[in-house]
Amino acid sequence: MKAGYKQTEVGVIPEDWEVEPLHSLAEKIMVGIASAATHAYRKQGVVMFRNQNIKPGYLDDADILHIDETYEQTYRNKRLAAGDLLTARTGYPGTTSIVPPQYDGAQSFTTLITRPRKSLIDSEYLCCFINSEVGQAYFEQNQIGGGQKNVNAGSLKHLAVPVPPTKAEQEAIAEALGDADALIESLERLLAKKRQLKQGTMQELLTGKRRLPGFEVNPGYKQTEVGVIPEDWNVANLASLADIRSGGTPSTAQSQFWDGDILWCTPTDITGLAGFKYLSDTCRKISRLGLKTSSAEMIQANSVVMTSRATIGECAINQVPVTTNQGFKNFVPFENVNVDFLYYLLVTQKQKFVSLCGGSTFLEIGKSQLAVFKVPLPTTKAEQTAVAKILSDMDGGIDALEAKLSKARHIKQGMMQELLTGRIRLV
Repeated sequence: MKAGYKQTEVGVIPEDWEVEPLHSLAEKIMVGIASAATHAYRKQGVVMFRNQNIKPGYLDDADILHIDETYEQTYRNKRLAAGDLLTARTGYPGTTSIVPPQYDGAQSFTTLITRPRKSLIDSEYLCCFINSEVGQAYFEQNQIGGGQKNVNAGSLKHLAVPVPPTKAEQEAIAEALGDADALIESLERLLAKKRQLKQGTMQELLTGKRRLPGFEVNPGYKQTEVGVIPEDWNVANLASLADIRSGGTPSTAQSQFWDGDILWCTPTDITGLAGFKYLSDTCRKISRLGLKTSSAEMIQANSVVMTSRATIGECAINQVPVTTNQGFKNFVPFENVNVDFLYYLLVTQKQKFVSLCGGSTFLEIGKSQLAVFKVPLPTTKAEQTAVAKILSDMDGGIDALEAKLSKARHIKQGMMQELLTGRIRLV
């Protein structure tokens, strides 16, 4: 073991750190209001937080309740104070946030409340530790209940906490992690803004409400069955844009049909892309014999594969030849259609595709329905390509920002491991 460190129940920590049970660091640990309070809900009154308002490190006040002031008087001993920690009992048990000054005197419903002894422990530091991997692992091991797991006050009281010897060191650790959180939050806000901007741009460009320079052949607009579109645009059936092909599944009882060299796409491969539009690999593959004996069709590269069963309208552009299972309808674009434009066009039609399946217990959209489905279409491939270029560039910016956000989160996790165990000392 490295000199100056010791082994403890929370791992290796510096010799001058101590491990204390949470109850010895807190003035009180209690449960918020646990009695039915629906009759006391008001449009205005005393703020009451619930478990779902608790996020890692902060309180989400976008959806808060208010309770009658007279009713609240009965529970005045449970009022929150600035700097208290709220820990979720249900939903995501163990997730902890700090009560900010503006909510001093608020109430909470069935949450766990910890009031730290300010002379011993910094609230921000304690919150960081509880939300760390070590803290959350403790709650995983000490959850109770059947269908819906929860954490009780007894478990929380015995949480072992590594405690740096001075408040200055605790505060320095909390400040460093707070700076990392601030960076992550700013990236999340920027990412949300860019996604919203892209959605608005898609709606404008794919309907012709906004025309790109050089393509305004006729400045007028016309009313059509798909809405108002430019005079020089057409209303087209999807069957006129692409060859629509189905998928299939070889017999799972025949091992020789599987583990070959042909990519075989399932909905999981698409939904797992999490917003990325390109598909270059699949979890499973089939053999050439499996392809021959099934109803699956080869889908050439630079086509659009789209889920058409249960989850409908999830799309991707396959960068390599693939086959799909029967939960897909796939679009091999004709020569006069830009594949990226077709991708974005299909993405914006998702809700309409779902509505065509209304009333069915098992949602599925068929090839015949898609073939006659009408969409607005620029008359030239050049305009399609220009529109797709704008949207692809926006996707590229979003992808780069997502990568930056992922890296920031990874760095913060590393910082927590180093700082909350004393491997790196700031004071």
